[in-house]
Amino acid sequence: MPYQRDNQAEKALAIPDSTGDCANGSQLSLAIIDPLQHPQWDDLLLSLEGCSFFHTTGWARVLSESYDYTPLYFVLYGSDRLEAVIPVMEVKSILTGCRGVSLAFTDYCRPIAGDQRQFDHLLKSIVAYGKKAGWQTIELRGAGEFLPSATASASYLGHVLELSPDEQQVYRRFRGSTKQNIKKANAAGVEINICDTPAALEVFQRLNCITRKKHGMPPQPDRFFRNVGEHVIAKGKGFIVLASCGKKPIAASVFFHFGRTGVYKYGASDDTHQHLRPNNLVIWEAIKWFCRNGFESFCFGRTDPGNNGLRQFKNGWGTRETTIHYYRYDLRRDSFVPGEIELDSRYTRLLGKLPIPLLKTLGSLLYRHKG
Repeated sequence: MPYQRDNQAEKALAIPDSTGDCANGSQLSLAIIDPLQHPQWDDLLLSLEGCSFFHTTGWARVLSESYDYTPLYFVLYGSDRLEAVIPVMEVKSILTGCRGVSLAFTDYCRPIAGDQRQFDHLLKSIVAYGKKAGWQTIELRGAGEFLPSATASASYLGHVLELSPDEQQVYRRFRGSTKQNIKKANAAGVEINICDTPAALEVFQRLNCITRKKHGMPPQPDRFFRNVGEHVIAKGKGFIVLASCGKKPIAASVFFHFGRTGVYKYGASDDTHQHLRPNNLVIWEAIKWFCRNGFESFCFGRTDPGNNGLRQFKNGWGTRETTIHYYRYDLRRDSFVPGEIELDSRYTRLLGKLPIPLLKTLGSLLYRHKG
């Protein structure tokens, strides 16, 4: 759809436009958009190749309302359309400093730009804004094609499954062990329900607390999942798949979607029923749903390269493996710098011994600072 300026979405930032050139020589203008104030934002995104769920208003609202982040979406637009965008959340923290993140708690969020010049113009504008705002760093989660010589702060693996209206065609590409696990769950009588209710999301949250404790991590705050329910699932942009055995929930996953792409975002399960392979059946039912509803691809999210078990699991679905580079730009040094701060394994072991109520309290207190 044609791009129309929305003064309400831009006026609060009170910055002047600057201009650049697109590949065909026409003039482009720069603006910083608050998508929460732009009612047509998601429709505008659909005209851009490479947009994802993580560029949408729903995800921006979840992050902003859950963690009090300020959305600053740097865009280039021509006379009649949106041309490029790098979404940024401003994270202000007394623990981790002030910075711009594209985007917080997001597996990947590649900049959308038609060419290198557009990307460079947007990045230059973000750097200038960040310096004025007192940011320490700018973080980009997926921009490798535009930063071939920059030092990545971290690298992860992505896995994407190409879909088809013929779900059996997709199934035939699965590894034999993946098919066997799906059959095993079916034979064991594991029941699947695809849901979009607050009650189903609460079931997921209970299982998520168990899973996060196992991995030595606090669960996300309850308000975060309330916002996911209100701003994503209730808006028809996501759903929960529940697996049960004898009426007892044993696994659940949360899926998002936008355009023609589905996303596996969160998974949780009760390990005492892992031998029934409910997670395989959960994912297979979600894949079938996406196939039947005309989606073209399904993303399994990011994977740590050192997590060979999870990597093999995702490769077993016939996925295409890619590398996702993260970048951190230090505004004091004016350069990209290496290294992400990882939680020491000693702390994850300690956290894994804490009771779930205490872990939930820690999550509510600390997650907004992590970004």
